[in-house]
Amino acid sequence: MKLCRYGEPGAEKPGLIDHNGDLRDLSAEISDIGHEVLSDKSLEILSKLDVMTLPKVEHPVRFGPCVAGIGKFMCIGLNYSDHAAETGAEIPEHPILFMKANSAIVGPDDDVVLPRGSTRSDWEVELGVVIGTACKYVSPEEALDYVAGYCVINDVSERHFQTKLTGQWTKGKSCDTFGPIGPWLVTRDEVGDPQSLAMHLDVNGQRMQTGNTSTMIFTVAECISHLSQMFTLHPGDVISTGTPPGVGMGMKPEAVYLKAGDVMELSIDKLGRQRQEVRVDE
Repeated sequence: MKLCRYGEPGAEKPGLIDHNGDLRDLSAEISDIGHEVLSDKSLEILSKLDVMTLPKVEHPVRFGPCVAGIGKFMCIGLNYSDHAAETGAEIPEHPILFMKANSAIVGPDDDVVLPRGSTRSDWEVELGVVIGTACKYVSPEEALDYVAGYCVINDVSERHFQTKLTGQWTKGKSCDTFGPIGPWLVTRDEVGDPQSLAMHLDVNGQRMQTGNTSTMIFTVAECISHLSQMFTLHPGDVISTGTPPGVGMGMKPEAVYLKAGDVMELSIDKLGRQRQEVRVDE
C-alpha cells in the first residue's frame, strides 16, 4: 500500500494511492496515518479494504508528511562509503546517529526556507524507514519485521551551522522546513528488499546525486538493530538512513550550495518523488 496524508498544513487527511495512481480518502476508516495504524495487524486491516469504493480525491492536492505525530526523527550520518570519501571523512566503525528536530518536518513539495545567516545549505536524498512495532534489543535478522514502511526524505543541511558552530550536527540539520518527508509511506511488503533501491536528486534540472541503497555501509536492518540496543524504537519513529555522493559540499573544484529560487527534485524507486522550491526566510 501507498499511504499518504493530504490537505493544508495542520489539517491533513489520511489517504492512499490506488493501483491507477489515484488518491482515495481514508477519513471514514481511520483518523490519520499515525502510530496507531502502523502495526502489521492494523495495516493488514487496511489492505483488505475495497479501495475502489473509497472516495476519490481530485488532484491537484498538497501532500503533507506521510506520517503524523512522528516520535523520534533519527538520522544516520556518513552511511555511504563514496559520500564519506567526498566529504573527507573516515568510514565509521558504527552507525553515526544524530537527531533532526521534528519542527523541521514538512510535506514533500513544500518550500524549503533557508534560515537567516545561511550560506551553505545543502541537499541529501535519503531512504526513510518508519517503525511500525515497538522494538528493543532486536537482531539484524529480525529487525525488518518491525518496519511499517519506507519513504523519501530530503535531509536538508546547513553545513556552516552543522560543522562550524560549537556543538553537534543537529544544529545544521534542524532548521525549519529541513525535513521534507513523503509523498507517501509505502508498506514494507510492497517495497521488498530495502537494499536495492535506486535514488537520485536534481537541482535546477541538473543531476547531482545518483546512488543505490545497495552501497550503504550499514544496512537498514543493521541500523535498526544498532539503535535498538540503546533505546526503544516506537511506532511512528523515523530513521533517515544516509545519502549517496553528490552533495553540494563535495562538489569540485568548489562547493555548491542552495540559493533562493533553486528547485530540488528527488526520487527513490517505488517510493515516489519530491519537489521543493528554495526561498529565504524574511
